[in-house]
Amino acid sequence: MKSSPEWRKSTRSTGGTSGECVELASLEGSVGIRDSKNPQNPHLTVGMEAMSNLFIRVKTGELDL
Repeated sequence: MKSSPEWRKSTRSTGGTSGECVELASLEGSVGIRDSKNPQNPHLTVGMEAMSNLFIRVKTGELDL
């Protein structure tokens, strides 16, 4: 029996009532991404390598976020 994913929110999340957070979960060979204010809605699934590349691009300032 497969257990439910453990969804995590960043410790840097505002934590207030703004609700502007995403949650990540480690899935089998991928990463799940969902809106924290609507956890009952479907989530996105992204490959581990793609997620890692996104984090690298954000940290190096390559993306204008």
